[in-house]
Amino acid sequence: FVVEVMGHKVGWLTLYAGVAGGADVILLPEIPYSVDNIVKKIEERERNGKHFTVIAMAEGAVPKEVAELSKKDRKAAVMAQPNGTFTSQLATQIQEKTGHETRITVPGHMQRGGEPCPYDRVLATRLGAAAAELIINEEYGYMAALKNNEITKVPLSEVAGKLKTVDPNCSMIKEAKRIGISFGDQ
Repeated sequence: FVVEVMGHKVGWLTLYAGVAGGADVILLPEIPYSVDNIVKKIEERERNGKHFTVIAMAEGAVPKEVAELSKKDRKAAVMAQPNGTFTSQLATQIQEKTGHETRITVPGHMQRGGEPCPYDRVLATRLGAAAAELIINEEYGYMAALKNNEITKVPLSEVAGKLKTVDPNCSMIKEAKRIGISFGDQ
């Protein structure tokens, strides 16, 4: 199963969804993948008696050969794909290389819904209170943020228009690899 998760430019949502959902392979825009490495993971799982594989794929994930192209050529390669993603191509390649039916699902904006858990409610209250305090104190040009479990203010100039990408060497990626999750890069 290939589950396409929102994340055109960054893979945080896919990383968390993949780990939380028990994905066997997680594909992120920040880590170009090799179809052969994904097929190796599928075959390894089959040898171990697992006859299914769940792949969480960010919509912006690209194969290594596309990642190596110039920015212009990379954009053209992406636009040439159905819906501007490599999800269908990957599913077709997996099916051709393994002989197993490969299905795709794209939850789209439905994945943003759901009931907030107690943590969500507490965090929203804390951030809202901090934002209100900034206004009361006439401290404009800041956002309320959570850093190390503490609410703090961050200048908008530090965050506006900037992407917070997944560092391929971050601890969460290392931990996921340690428990056997593939990122298609090895």
